[in-house]
Amino acid sequence: MVRAAQNRWAIAAAAVAFHLMIGSAYAWSVFTKPLMAQLGWSQKEVSLAFSIAIFALGMSAAFMGRFVERHGPRKSGTLAAIFFGTGVAGSGLAVALKSLPLLYLFYGLIGGIGLGIGYITPVSTLVKWFPDRRGLATGLAIMGFGFASLVSGPAAVLIERVGIAPTFALLGAVYFAVMLAAAQVLTPPPAGWVPPRFAQQAADSRKRLPVDLAQLTAAEAVKTRRFWFLWVMLFINITCGIAIISVASPMGQEIAGLSPLAAASMVGLMGLFNGIGRIGWASLSDYIGRPNVYTAFFILQIGAFLLLPNAREALLFQVLVFAIMTCYGGGFATLPAYIGDLFGTKELGAVHGYLLTAWALAGVVGPILVSSIYDATKSYAGTLAIFAALFAVALAVSLWIRADIKALRTQRQATGARLTHSHISS
Repeated sequence: MVRAAQNRWAIAAAAVAFHLMIGSAYAWSVFTKPLMAQLGWSQKEVSLAFSIAIFALGMSAAFMGRFVERHGPRKSGTLAAIFFGTGVAGSGLAVALKSLPLLYLFYGLIGGIGLGIGYITPVSTLVKWFPDRRGLATGLAIMGFGFASLVSGPAAVLIERVGIAPTFALLGAVYFAVMLAAAQVLTPPPAGWVPPRFAQQAADSRKRLPVDLAQLTAAEAVKTRRFWFLWVMLFINITCGIAIISVASPMGQEIAGLSPLAAASMVGLMGLFNGIGRIGWASLSDYIGRPNVYTAFFILQIGAFLLLPNAREALLFQVLVFAIMTCYGGGFATLPAYIGDLFGTKELGAVHGYLLTAWALAGVVGPILVSSIYDATKSYAGTLAIFAALFAVALAVSLWIRADIKALRTQRQATGARLTHSHISS
């Protein structure tokens, strides 16, 4: 039992390493200007490779979720290493051949598939190993994805020293090696295993153990209202968060009068708060519950988006943006634990994959929405007001799902009481 408890922390470390590698996708902007300068591609053409990768992430997570559950984390992790390593290294070939379509194929499609499989594989495993600390465990792993840009950012130095194509090739090899090694550590817990603390609590009749609302397959989960409530909340949270990320620098300069250098520094710190939000909110959810955390996300962000247009003071503006970033990251990190609470761990990876289609769509909608509204109004005020209204919708959904959860728990308790009474009577 002790050995298994020790092993689960080794598995958590492997999951963090895995997400640090695939999270390097967030450092794509490091390659943008060098690619534009060397090959004459426009920013729109270069940025499309990243957009394709994020879209492929969401779609592959949805379609490969069942593969993860059926074949286990070791095989799916190995497959993710092959796809992502090949995608990044192959991008070097695309640069050497000066082929934009090849860049879209390798980095966008092949690398994006590796991102999708690699994203859900360690998370699904950790939820099963940490039924007592779901939020903390998944927050640690997904924090790695958020902080990865801080680790991969120095690739800019490598580009200057050896060139773009060799940098892609070297990074692809490193990502493959680390992910492959980490995949061998990722194993599901033994059948029937529970943490020692759970066993002790089970022996103490005075303590109530947390019980999942249901144990559903992915096919059963998508037929419930709860699944689509989660999808809508995730979609709104990501759409508005990605929109802010895409225009943070010019918006800060226009509203708060930040200098270009100060705005660039703010953008760098946004990645830090993105990562802090992942571990912070997810850990907090273990104590106050996932429904309370999601409701807090939306209340906080309604206030932040309403205040931003009038935040002329630089410090206030940045504090509001950083608060939004913690909620953006926290939404990702708290989601797997929320899935486990509502649908159980039977096919958690598959359910998680289906929900990540919200990320794929939001990655396209968010930047387009903010740029379209700005082009029409020439002001960020209208855009921010619309986002605040979207968060009001998300808040309503978060309250609706809470009511659903309460009704289902009451129904289950009533059914259990009837069964117990029937057993005693017989």
